[in-house]
Amino acid sequence: MRPEHSTVDPAEIAKFEAMAAEWWDPNGKFKPLHMLNPVRLDYITTQIATEFNRTLTAERPFTGLRILDIGCGGGLLSEPMARLGAIVVGADAAARNIPIARIHAEQSGLTVDYRHTTAEDLAAAGEVFDVVLNMEVVEHVPDPAEFLTACRHLLRPGGLMICSTLNRNPKSFAMAIVGAEYVMRWLPKGTHEWSKFITPDELYALLEGAGLRPVDRKGMVFNPLTWSWRLSDRDLSVNYVTASLRP
Repeated sequence: MRPEHSTVDPAEIAKFEAMAAEWWDPNGKFKPLHMLNPVRLDYITTQIATEFNRTLTAERPFTGLRILDIGCGGGLLSEPMARLGAIVVGADAAARNIPIARIHAEQSGLTVDYRHTTAEDLAAAGEVFDVVLNMEVVEHVPDPAEFLTACRHLLRPGGLMICSTLNRNPKSFAMAIVGAEYVMRWLPKGTHEWSKFITPDELYALLEGAGLRPVDRKGMVFNPLTWSWRLSDRDLSVNYVTASLRP
């Protein structure tokens, strides 16, 4: 059944539509995501391989898996999943992102089913996936609980959701907003709202409330000295990522 209220915030969509053309510029407004992407992919591929008993050294280890990249943007995660053999649907509520993602996939010789749609519309249509990638989206929706419930409906029993977001504390305000938007100018001012950031414990509670079972969480930590990201078992103070299953 379609939810009574949309999980899409028009103001948030407008922010990302304004930046749509820069998705594949590693030095543009999405530079932070390009820098973060190898660490995100390391976590995603490891979790998928573990849950579905796949060997990452195989040529196309995710063959047969149906993966949804919700909030796909220009396809920074959709394309690697397609290269690994998965059947990929990339969905985004920002209409301008879709043609950019489609063109880049075609130029890369990849098949990705990109759609201008939302999680609740996909759920209402009866779509089901083995994996839902829900990366850096939950802090941009007006009702995280409703959004995560829609994502749970999109998972088959035993399905896996990877969800990343930003912690809410003084350090995250200093780094993700002051540092990224005002000092480094990696992102346009106003891209993030600190009040919408979600602590790891809050996200676990939201996932459980949506009918999912959290099984793992790790921090994604930026080192300004080496200018690189790494995964951390302990430091979830700014960026972090979780894995949860649909029972």
